[in-house]
Amino acid sequence: MITIPDSERLSYRLMTLDDGDLFYELDQDPAVMKYINGGKPSTREDIDNIALPRLAKYLNPEKGWGLWQITEKAEQRFLGWVLVRPYQFFSEQPQWHNLELGWRFKQISWGKGYASEAAAAVVQALREQNDISHFCAIAEQDNLGSIAIMKKLGMEYIRSYTHHDPMGDWDVLYYEMTAR
Repeated sequence: MITIPDSERLSYRLMTLDDGDLFYELDQDPAVMKYINGGKPSTREDIDNIALPRLAKYLNPEKGWGLWQITEKAEQRFLGWVLVRPYQFFSEQPQWHNLELGWRFKQISWGKGYASEAAAAVVQALREQNDISHFCAIAEQDNLGSIAIMKKLGMEYIRSYTHHDPMGDWDVLYYEMTAR
């Protein structure tokens, strides 16, 4: 099982299907949901019937796939999560050696470097696996916060495209970096 050592300010735990309350808590802020669905808070039914079943499909503790809970060590406060799963997981041709990263953080943590610190810690832990060739991330063009994190991680812009997902299609920028 993959573990991620604490970083300077944060601790990490792979979330489970019992963490629905934390998903719900995070998704109640319209600003957090702006680039997910236009700013609509998730209902508890959304969490139970969509978010958790989706997580169940790619959750793999041995490989480190799933949502890594990010907790501020000093206050023991839940800040958000970092996603890890094979790119295009929900398509007919998942890229098993190219891990997609994503993040969702509470507004109270924005602008403090927590997402960059957390994503870097996740990447560092996952680099130990020999079967990973790349890390990637996608974001809408206007999501400057996420794009800044991608760049801080060392990812480079590759292309723009329409991302197809069971949850809907949206125009995104695709960033990528090698795993080594």
